[in-house]
Amino acid sequence: MLGSRLLLLSLLAWVGSSPLPPSQERASIFSDLTPAEHRAVRDFLVGRPELGLQPGEGAQGLARNSLLLVELLAPKKSQALGYLDAAGRRPRRRARAVVLFGAEPQPNITEYVVGPLPRPSAYRPYGRAAPYAARPMTKLEYRLLYRRLEEFLRPLGPLLQEATAGFGFEQCRDRCLTFTDVAPRGLASGERRTWLMLQRFVEGFFLHPVGLELLVDHRELDPARWRVEKVWYNGQYFGSPAELAERYAKGAVAAVRLPGHPEESLFSTYVPRGRFTSGPPTDAHGAKVCEPQGRRYSLRGNLLAYSGWSLAFRLRTSTGLQLFDVRFNGERVAYELSVQEAVAFYGGSSPAAMQTKYIDVGWGMGSVTHELAPGVDCPEGATFLDAHHQYDAPGPVRYRRALCVFEWPTGVPLRRHFDSNFDGGYHFYGGLEGHALVLRTTSTVYNYDYIWDVLLYPNGVLETKVHATGYVHASFYTPDGIRYGSRLQTHVLGNVHTHLVHYKVDLDVAGAGNSFETLEVAFENISLPWEPSYRLVQPHLEHQPRLRERQATFPFGKPLPRYLLFYNPGQKNRWGHQRSYRIQLASHADRVLPPNWKEEAGISWSRYQVAVTRHRDSEDTSSSLYIQNDPWQPSVTFENFLRNDEPLEDQDLVAWVTVGFLHIPHAEDIPNTATPGNAVGFYLRPFNFFDEDPSVASRHTIIVRPAQPKSQEGVLVQRWTPESPGACVAKESFSYNGSYLPD
Repeated sequence: MLGSRLLLLSLLAWVGSSPLPPSQERASIFSDLTPAEHRAVRDFLVGRPELGLQPGEGAQGLARNSLLLVELLAPKKSQALGYLDAAGRRPRRRARAVVLFGAEPQPNITEYVVGPLPRPSAYRPYGRAAPYAARPMTKLEYRLLYRRLEEFLRPLGPLLQEATAGFGFEQCRDRCLTFTDVAPRGLASGERRTWLMLQRFVEGFFLHPVGLELLVDHRELDPARWRVEKVWYNGQYFGSPAELAERYAKGAVAAVRLPGHPEESLFSTYVPRGRFTSGPPTDAHGAKVCEPQGRRYSLRGNLLAYSGWSLAFRLRTSTGLQLFDVRFNGERVAYELSVQEAVAFYGGSSPAAMQTKYIDVGWGMGSVTHELAPGVDCPEGATFLDAHHQYDAPGPVRYRRALCVFEWPTGVPLRRHFDSNFDGGYHFYGGLEGHALVLRTTSTVYNYDYIWDVLLYPNGVLETKVHATGYVHASFYTPDGIRYGSRLQTHVLGNVHTHLVHYKVDLDVAGAGNSFETLEVAFENISLPWEPSYRLVQPHLEHQPRLRERQATFPFGKPLPRYLLFYNPGQKNRWGHQRSYRIQLASHADRVLPPNWKEEAGISWSRYQVAVTRHRDSEDTSSSLYIQNDPWQPSVTFENFLRNDEPLEDQDLVAWVTVGFLHIPHAEDIPNTATPGNAVGFYLRPFNFFDEDPSVASRHTIIVRPAQPKSQEGVLVQRWTPESPGACVAKESFSYNGSYLPD
């Protein structure tokens, strides 16, 4: 075993130092499944009689075996590198399939590896089976829950009619109620008890709670056996809807009357209102991004190239954006950079608010990549790409314009200098236009919208960024609630919560064998060499090698070293420094729960701002689809990645990075949360990786020098691009489809 491990490390080190040029064919080993491959996997599994899969919903309802998810299973890293760098055998394409076994004597969730594609002929289990109660909610279960809710609420019809100005569940036409379900679904493993918050179904219904919340036990597979365990209305608890209805009829409980609809509900819409008191009118187009000489990036299949960068990308249905084989000038910087999880943990006085601990992969975070609007979500001239997801659907579903790629003028020079002569003139001015390439997608996880960006800069810097927008998760205002947020409208409380976003960064800095150290500045107190009687305090560098995994964890609540350096111990730049890349966080996150507190077991990665481990194929992801509904006994425990405290010197290393922010909602979150100030992420920055700034290769530089004395020219301008970019406007009018249908 040890010999094979050493052989693998030698192979990784060799292939990392001799990369082959990236190509569309090689990048395609990471490309998402095509619609044909999706259908082939579905048809193959449905055709296996031992699985007993029902392609439709069937008469059995939840007590049936069904296919929940199909997505690409990325190849093992050793196989991928052997093919990418050493012209080895192309890895076989395989799929990951998630099956809900509801018709079995012991219902469970089982994952399978299916392949080879495009014509699968075999399958085998992948990992351990998960409890059936931990399954994500499906469209079928939501429909059944809605029908049962109609029955549960019938005794409360008179109360709801008075409180909501005529809204209801049955035969409601344009005055309907809806609900928001929160999670986790219970207080212990194996439960499926969900608090439902009722809202008026108007535009922006998230901001229209009616003050009624119900705890529904829906663990049984027969909906007829579901029941309401508890009711909360306007700060009071009741044992059942019937009890509340009886007390309302006797006058012991008063209805809180909400404003009418729709005129008085305008606050939750995007319809413009009010006016600015200064500045020109805003009913004209603003500044636009344009490409006067065409696109300066290359996109071939899932291979993206720009100003020295190349990478392969995919939109993983379960988790979202995933990059592979990230290189600059042909040298690999990272093997993988991917979104792992996003959470939002809340506080409140109503039961639904205090129970809300959203773990977004459990809601199919990667599958809700809805259409991007040209000119709003991305520039009109961006390249838009469709995606296909097979999640809780009978087959692959096409999501139009799910991703976009565009070059973005940053509006600030990448670098510049005015070289003054300190006598009213200058020696030269030099500047380099600031540009970056942006790869963008979004995830609309119910009320919140996450905008996921990867930015590539021509100086070898890569930035990841996530903007949070969408509607706040609001609850019904009661006086007790003000301890947990801000009052946003008469009957609306915006609840305090913390967002955390978790990434995997598999760095291969100048090869797969890397080491990790932190670099800080400390003060020293010394005697001046030329005047020993005088003391001087000055900064000096302190390198701290992080030799084992436990030494490379940085918990929240403690200062994070400012320089986190991953380097190749066998390579130095021209000046004798280890060739390194630095992770630099842009975040103001903190813990969402104390360590080891109940639900925290499912998100133990949230203990750390950064944690570094050795790469293992068995530690591919740090979360799963099932943790949302069973965080107490999670199917993946990140803390186990650190338990063996492996050595990190000259190893294949992975950084797990967590960023986020505290959100205390405020009046300006109406109608919904804006992006400025609500963006976090991190940078990958070269640190002595190059001999000089590689952006010197960019031809967007301008140098201005004063003319020689007695010259007729005022200045001498040196540039490598045309003098004027010319006019640049979008030729196509705005269009948007908004549908996502089976392909």
